[in-house]
Amino acid sequence: MSGELNTVPKGVAGPSTWLDDRLGGANFLKRNLRKIFPDHWSFLLGEIALYSFVILLLTGTFLTLWFNPSMTEVVYNGPYAPLKGVMMSEAYASALEISFEVRGGLLMRQMHHWAALLFVAGMTVHMLRVFFTGAYRKPREINWLIGVLLLSLALVEGLTGYSLPDDLLSGAGLRITEGVAISLPLVGTYITFFLFGGEYPGTDIIPRFYSLHILLIPGILLALISAHMVLMWVQKHTQMPGKSRTNTNVVGAPFYPAFMAKAGAYFLFTLGVIAGLATVAQINPIWLFGPYTPADISAGSQPDWYMGFLEGSLRIMPPWEWNLFGTAHAGTLPLSVIIPALVPLGIVMTGLALYPFLEQWVTGDRREHHVADRPRNNPHRTSIGMSGITFYGLLWLLGANDEIAANFHISLNWTTYIGRVLIFVGPALAYLITYRVCLGLQRSDAAVISHGVESGVIKRLPHGEFIEVHTPPADDIEAHMRGKQPVLMHPVREDAAGIPPKGMRGPLGKLRARMSRAYGGEKIPLDEGHGHGEDEHAAIGSGGDDDRSLTH
Repeated sequence: MSGELNTVPKGVAGPSTWLDDRLGGANFLKRNLRKIFPDHWSFLLGEIALYSFVILLLTGTFLTLWFNPSMTEVVYNGPYAPLKGVMMSEAYASALEISFEVRGGLLMRQMHHWAALLFVAGMTVHMLRVFFTGAYRKPREINWLIGVLLLSLALVEGLTGYSLPDDLLSGAGLRITEGVAISLPLVGTYITFFLFGGEYPGTDIIPRFYSLHILLIPGILLALISAHMVLMWVQKHTQMPGKSRTNTNVVGAPFYPAFMAKAGAYFLFTLGVIAGLATVAQINPIWLFGPYTPADISAGSQPDWYMGFLEGSLRIMPPWEWNLFGTAHAGTLPLSVIIPALVPLGIVMTGLALYPFLEQWVTGDRREHHVADRPRNNPHRTSIGMSGITFYGLLWLLGANDEIAANFHISLNWTTYIGRVLIFVGPALAYLITYRVCLGLQRSDAAVISHGVESGVIKRLPHGEFIEVHTPPADDIEAHMRGKQPVLMHPVREDAAGIPPKGMRGPLGKLRARMSRAYGGEKIPLDEGHGHGEDEHAAIGSGGDDDRSLTH
């Protein structure tokens, strides 16, 4: 019986041998199907975005069969009684047809919308995981840049899809887009003309957005996701520190069958969540808004969550404008639109794209990293990340300042004034608090390594004192903590002649040296127990000039 189990069935062996003789794929499949994947839960966050994208492609294909991307006006004569006899575009009429007349159409529409929200959310949490664990470092800088580009394109894809139904809500967002585009100096009028095909709103914007939404941007996204996956597959996976985990191995389960089964179940789970939301949680009920006309606008219009921070920046921005040469006729720069539209997004996206290279410049760390950091072990990076989240979150929250004012009975003006202060104070406070929390967590790890963990056993000493017995931590927990690696620092000591090292000379070199001392070095060594008596200079984040700091 055992011999029969070890024999490959002829129905499988014959075709497999035939294909291998002609394609030579047996070794390739054997090598890749046994590829090891880490088993830490956080590595599945990126899968959410991937599976949401697959669902977007499937539901989007369904919707294209009935959607008519035309701005030609027609009289609605469908089953939704409140809009009978109303003039509307064919795009809006076809969106209503999908919602009320196509079997399963409303479910597909809502699944598509929920999947879009989850797609951006999945990419965001995946990028945060990569950032806080330092998984963007060499040799993964290119993959990090691809991820930043994917997130940027996803925002544009969401904007184009949000505008396609041509209802009053999407039209209000499109009006804001047109206002931002036309406010850009020198090129604004040209961008608006090429986008809308003439005067706003024109008759071309929906067909043009439709082509971008279903062809160009998805094609680029698909290519970038494929490149992202190929690079991830070729490069060694990062893994969290732990027992037997090093820069030269990967501890986990093989792609087949373990990870393949896990991924398949996770895809079905993601599909189930999106289908459940589309079934019980109504989203974007376009029939309630009515068709878009430039003369109408809803006071309660809000963008999708991922564009909420731009809404908040527009709301709290003072009404500044700059009249060139002192006169409006020579040209006006509406800073109240340009700054909130471009600066927050530029800070976030440019900062994300440049951070791996700025960190490398500050620390001089050009080593390959395949073991991820625990966020607490790089307190400055973690603090910078929390500052960025606070900056984004405050702008996102202030995008609903009218709702906050109405529901909490606060003056709308005061929510604006407080928001203008918080947008500067909040990130700074987040940085300081996060830095102190990271040092406290490092001290806690040092205490566990030095004194063990509480056992619950009380022991009486010969002289009468009662103490709690501490036991050594479990091997895997201790290995996880001892995976901590000090952040590298540039050598900044002067030589015997008083000359600083190369790259540390001049004003820029001195700035680099100060940043390296602050950012790098060991803050709380693991052998210091509870952290009593540590160098206060190191504790406040300077890094110190002592022997604990690493150099090349």
